[in-house]
Amino acid sequence: MTVQTTVQTTVRDDGPATTVRLRLDLAYEGTAFSGWAAQPGLRTVEGELATAVTTVLRAPAPVSLTVAGRTDAGVHARGQVVHVDVEPAALAALPGRSNRTPEEALLRRLGGLLAPDVVVHRVARAPEGFDARFSAQERRYLYRLADADALRDPLRRHDTVWWPRPLDAERMDEAARSLVGLRDFAAFCKRRDGATTVRTLLEYRWVRLGDGVLAATVRADAFCHSMVRSLVGAAVAVGEGRRTTSWPAELQQRTQRAADVRVMPAHGLSLEAVTYPPDSELASRAETARARREPPPVGDATA
Repeated sequence: MTVQTTVQTTVRDDGPATTVRLRLDLAYEGTAFSGWAAQPGLRTVEGELATAVTTVLRAPAPVSLTVAGRTDAGVHARGQVVHVDVEPAALAALPGRSNRTPEEALLRRLGGLLAPDVVVHRVARAPEGFDARFSAQERRYLYRLADADALRDPLRRHDTVWWPRPLDAERMDEAARSLVGLRDFAAFCKRRDGATTVRTLLEYRWVRLGDGVLAATVRADAFCHSMVRSLVGAAVAVGEGRRTTSWPAELQQRTQRAADVRVMPAHGLSLEAVTYPPDSELASRAETARARREPPPVGDATA
C-alpha cells in the first residue's frame, strides 16, 4: 500500500519550505516524570522527547510535538502517539552511509539518546491529513487497583494502586456501565476555560483478574482533565458500599465538578492505545473533533 506523506508549507525569510510530518508511537513509565507537558525546570516526557528529536535532527530551534493525549504526573503510557513536522533535508541526512531509511535511522538514534523510561517503538511518515490529537477516534486507558483481597505484587507497585479495603467488583462494574454514552461529564472533570466537558464514553467496565487485582478499561473519543481518575474514584465509593450503584449516574446530572468524588492516584493509570480512522477519513475526523461539542438534553444520552 502506498503511504501518502503529509506536507505542510511554512514561510521563511528565504521563501516557502515544506516539512514532512512524522508519526511517533511511544511508551513511557511515568513515575519519574512531571507529566507529559513541558514545564520549566521539571522533567517531562514532552521535554525529553523534544530535546532528543531536536538533537538528532540538528534543528536550529526546538521541535514542536503534538500529542494524542496529555498525561498527568505519574501516569504511564503503552500506546501514546505524537506527530512532529521536520525539515526534509534534515530527515534525509540521518541514514548517512547506512542502508536504513530516514525513519529507521531516527528511531535508532532516539533509542540511543532517551532514558530507559521512555521508548519510541515506531517512526513513520504520517498519512495525508493526520493529526495525532484531533484525528484520534478513541483513546483507551487501563486502571489497576489491588484491594485487600488481591495479591500485592511489589514488582508492580508503580502501576498498581494498593487499596486498604475490600471492593465489590460486580457493584463497581454495574455503576461504571451506567455512565456509557454521549454525556456531559462536568461532575468528573477539572473544567478549563473555553473547553467542553461533553464526551462519548464508549466503554467503562471493571473485572477482577486472576491475581485478584481489579482492572478498569475506559474508552472514549476523548477525555477531559482528571476524568478517568474521577470515574475510578466514583466506582471505588460504590465498591466500598458507601454509595449506591446509581450514585455515579446521579452525579452526571450536575453541571459542575462534584467535590465528593475522589480523584484516584495517578500511578494506577496507563494510556494503552489510541485509535485512528482509515487514512481517507483522517482530515474530516480532525475537523469534527475541533468543533465544540454541545451536551445532549438531560436524560437523552446516546450510546
